[in-house]
Amino acid sequence: MEKDDKDVLLMAHLRQNARESLTKLSKKTRIPVSTIFDRLKHAEYIKRHTCLLDFERLGFNARVNVALKVDKKDKENIREYLFKHQNVNSLYKINNGYDFMVEAVFRSLKDAESFLEKLDEDFKIKSKQAYYIIDELAREKFLSEPEIADIAMK
Repeated sequence: MEKDDKDVLLMAHLRQNARESLTKLSKKTRIPVSTIFDRLKHAEYIKRHTCLLDFERLGFNARVNVALKVDKKDKENIREYLFKHQNVNSLYKINNGYDFMVEAVFRSLKDAESFLEKLDEDFKIKSKQAYYIIDELAREKFLSEPEIADIAMK
């Protein structure tokens, strides 16, 4: 299904509030409810429906992004380990001298440091850069403003 202006408008509104009722979406977009329903039912551009959590309110006060360069022999093992680790929120394969980017969430900085130390102990890490998230300034913002969402059509 090829996207058009209506799909882009729906995307932007859903990125702002995916829990919005179809009736309210219809009023905001001037697209009939039945059309919205059909478009969302067949929307190939939506990967999955999920929610964004406030980790701090759940007691997870330490977030870290880690870039890892790993020995070739350990790549698959560390990928599996990270994929299954309970504190890993996102895992990416990256380039420019690194193999993985890991976003992990912990209750404390001490827990985060223990995680990083365990990586060093259990795997052949060639290089590691850890960045602690101090404050979230923007998240899932791309294509979330209906006024400028037409960038997706270009």
